[in-house]
Amino acid sequence: MEHPVTTTSREIYTNPWMSLREDTFRRPDGSDGVYGVIDKPDYALVIALEADRLGMVEQYRYPIGLRRWEFVQGTAPDRAEMPAGELAARELREETGLTAATWTYLGLLDVAPGVSSQRGRAYLATDLTAGAPDREDTEADMRFAWVPRAEFEDRVRAGDITDAQTLAAYALLMLRSP
Repeated sequence: MEHPVTTTSREIYTNPWMSLREDTFRRPDGSDGVYGVIDKPDYALVIALEADRLGMVEQYRYPIGLRRWEFVQGTAPDRAEMPAGELAARELREETGLTAATWTYLGLLDVAPGVSSQRGRAYLATDLTAGAPDREDTEADMRFAWVPRAEFEDRVRAGDITDAQTLAAYALLMLRSP
């Protein structure tokens, strides 16, 4: 199957976390189109699991104007690229203070492929050791808590946990579980 061919691409906006570009393209049938794309670096997501409890963080999410509970996740500073496993360990330590002796790769997640190029890699972190978090300034209001799996599932059903990456990563975890 043929794909559209990009004819022009221009950056509209950029900041330390993302950029927005506008592409024009030619479809296989010869017609022209335009697309806006949000480019963000790939991220890592971590499910910290201890016994039957999941490590979660809560923070204010400006675009939706709400505090949300989610699994640890993030990108390298200033849109840098970093190996996914290293990024996962960095985010877990930074946001929660935890370090993990055992890492299991769960799978690849596309954030919003209709509007963004960003992709994420989900990991399970076990054999955990506690420590002090080292959060970035933008994470100063972040809270960490252990949530029993049954409570997590109840909160998902109730619409209290809605982060799409968190839900998708949990599905990957469930597919791995016996």
